[in-house]
Amino acid sequence: MISAENFPEYNVPGVVKHDFHPYESNGGSVVAIAGDDYAVIAADTRLSSGYSIHTRKQNKLFKLSGTTVLGSTGCWCDTLALTSLISARMKMYHYLHQKVMPTNAISQMLSIIMYHKRFFPYYVSNILAGLDADGKGVVYSYDPIGHCELASYRAGGSAGALLQPVLDNQIGLKNQENVAKDPIPKEKAISVIVDTFISAAERDIYTGDGVIINVITKDGIETRNVSLRKD
Repeated sequence: MISAENFPEYNVPGVVKHDFHPYESNGGSVVAIAGDDYAVIAADTRLSSGYSIHTRKQNKLFKLSGTTVLGSTGCWCDTLALTSLISARMKMYHYLHQKVMPTNAISQMLSIIMYHKRFFPYYVSNILAGLDADGKGVVYSYDPIGHCELASYRAGGSAGALLQPVLDNQIGLKNQENVAKDPIPKEKAISVIVDTFISAAERDIYTGDGVIINVITKDGIETRNVSLRKD
């Protein structure tokens, strides 16, 4: 008899090899900046796989409440599964407590949901932006297993490595001397975000077509649209 150890490495008749590839990267990038009384979060609208573009008009920003927006990119089916679960949990919280879940509670809930799936994680890049209980802008970034970090600005997604250095220079003023670190005006934050996406669209094939920007203030959430290159 021929033992299993004597089979060659290549495929032989009668032997079927089953591959399991549960994840698909559909691209996309997210940028968020927090100010004293506002938060701005933006994401591009291209949804693609490799060199194939599925749609050029996909909104990747999810309004969770009147003061909280989640930007999610990566595997789109995981994004839809995650956001639908978050929506259900927020409804349960509202029915139980008779109030809308605040931003800091949403950030903690998202961290717990993602950590619960740590052995088969959601293949997504999440950035949560909103206003805290004092009306101050906050930004939370996550890794795939739910580690959460509070920041004043953050970039993520397929072009995150290209976007973050621009934010470090323009918003964080890293390694700059004799520069007044004054609060960033809202319009300047929006302008920087648009500039970063224009730059990323030149270098990343998974980022492009357009940008949807959500400006979060105590008066509500304002939506703006900016066009990017289509090729």
